Order: sequence, then C-alpha cells, then structure tokens
Amino acid sequence: MQNTDKPPVSSMPQRVNPWLLGAGLLALTLLVMFLSLSMGYSSFTLEEIWRIFDMKLFGGEPVEDSRVITIWDVRFPRMMTALLAGAALGLSGAIFQGILLNPLADPYTLGVSSGAAFGASLVIVSTIIIPVKFLTYPLSTAVGAFLASILTLFLVMTLATDKEGYLPAPNLILAGVIMSAILSAAISFLKYLAGDQVNSIIFWLLGSFVAKTWVEALIVLCFFVPCLYIALYKAVDMNIMTLGVRSAETLGVNTGRTRFMLLVSASVAASASVSVAGIIGFVGLIVPHVVRLLSGPDHRALLPLSAIGGALLLSAADLTVRVWLPGEIPVGVLTALLAGPAFLVIFRRKMKEIARAY
Repeated sequence: MQNTDKPPVSSMPQRVNPWLLGAGLLALTLLVMFLSLSMGYSSFTLEEIWRIFDMKLFGGEPVEDSRVITIWDVRFPRMMTALLAGAALGLSGAIFQGILLNPLADPYTLGVSSGAAFGASLVIVSTIIIPVKFLTYPLSTAVGAFLASILTLFLVMTLATDKEGYLPAPNLILAGVIMSAILSAAISFLKYLAGDQVNSIIFWLLGSFVAKTWVEALIVLCFFVPCLYIALYKAVDMNIMTLGVRSAETLGVNTGRTRFMLLVSASVAASASVSVAGIIGFVGLIVPHVVRLLSGPDHRALLPLSAIGGALLLSAADLTVRVWLPGEIPVGVLTALLAGPAFLVIFRRKMKEIARAY
C-alpha cells in the first residue's frame, strides 16, 4: 500500500523563492495577455477590452460588433489556446525529465509528438485522396493527432517493458527514438502522397495558432486540468523517486504505478497541445530547465511553475509572430530559433559541471 504520510523533501536547494517566482511569471503572463488582446491590425485600449468583456459576461452596454468579434471571437480564443498549449508542454516536459531523470527528456523523447504529427498528416492526406465530409471537419485533424499520439505512447511502453514488468528509463528513451524514426519516415511518405497540397501538412508540422477557436482551447483545457492534478498529487513521490527505485520503494512509493500514471498524464497533456497547434518544439525542453535553475528541483514547485512558464513563453512567441514578424511565420519556427541556442548554453554549462565533479 502506498504511503501517503511521506515527509516533504525540504533539503532541495532553492535559488529563488517559488512563490515570488510564480508571482513574477503570472504578472508577465497577464501583461502578455493584455498585449495579445490590444495589439494587432486594430488597436484596443484597456477600457475597450473591459467593456467588451463586461458586455459578453455580464450583459453590459453594447459595443460595436466588429470590435467584439475581433476580441472575443478571434484574439481571445487564439490567446487562450496558446496559453493552455504552452502550459501543457511545459508541464509535460517537467514530468518527463523528472520521471526519466534525463535532462534531454521532453514530449518528443517518447515519440508522442511524432505520433501526433503522423495522425494529423494521415487525416490531411485522407481528405485529399478520399473527400469524406467527416474528415473535412476541422476537429478531425485534432482527433487523429490525439489518437495516434496515445497509440504511440502505448507501443513505446510495450516495447520498453522488461520481463519483470518494469519500465527502465533507458528502454523508454530508446524505444521512443526508434518509434520517432519510423513515424518520421511514414510522415515523409504521406507528404509524397499529398502532392501539390503538401504545404498543408508542412504548415501544420511547423506549429501555428492561426484561426484557433474556443473549441481548440476547450480541448486542451479538458485534458490539461486532470493531468495537472495528477502531477501535483504525485509531486512528492517524484521527489522521492529521484533517490532511485530501490530507495523510493523502501520509502513506500509504488514506482511502477507512479511512473505509469505520470507518463500517461504527460503524454496526454502534450498530445492535446500538439493535436490543436501542431509541432512546437523546445518548450517542454527549455522551460523546466530554466525553472529548475531559478527555483530548484522540488517538483511541488517545479511542476506548476513549468506550466506557467510554458504558457508565458508560447503566448509571447505567438504575440511576436502575429504582431511584429512579417507574414506571420509558424510559431514553432520561432520557438526553435530562440530556444535552440538557449538549450546549447544550458547543455554546455551542465557538461562543465560534470567535468568539475570528476
């Protein structure tokens, strides 16, 4: 039976008070939210935005229809989708890194994102080859991506399970790399079948929040909230599992069940994000690193702060490509360009720390 009276892990180093860091991240997120609503082809003041919200939520005095549509039906759902998708990716990356004890772990390590990309590409190609009305429905791409990513997760876990029924972290990573390679080849084949309409697949694979609606935001929300709850409930167990499997089981942690629950939760959160926004790289990889450097490795703070940090990063990136960059390039391109060099700096620092340790 799992021990629910485990003492909190209080000896972990902290560089910044987690509450202070969380307040700072929330303040920056609120600022980005205001900028996302107010900036663009049409500008809005804080008073105008408040009047629109007052009218929609509390039946206040009416506002010009075009202004309401711009805020409530275009910018607000897009902003919320970006916030929730970023939060899901940040949380997913923190869980993967904590469970696998690998700083390179993220939603792509286990092939979850590759599975989602394959599912979405399969639906897109199906609409080209077989024009079925159901497949042309906007949610069909999200459904295909989500189902394929979950199926990929279970295939990876099946391949990685040893004879004793355990899921060793090296086996999971190796199985994920193998599945990603297979799925990448399958996606290339689907691109070939798409012919002249291959751009629709390529644009989705690069990640974007163009024309997102409340439906997409609700999809991510419905899956993100349960995953966040499970992760926070198991945060102390994750702290103890960093001591090793034998030590954790001695302290009463059911490592097999805990790892399974958290892996599924992280994969569901990541696949929900990928299914509505496409492939957006490095958010789940970089954000937990930065939060861990600022506040320490305690998962009770690391998990929610990574979710907030992911929401801030992705919403700011979407604001940048929509307002300041020409042609509204896919947001996945911007996150890769910005986060890639940052990850190289972090990786180089870790290598120096390892070298000094020896």
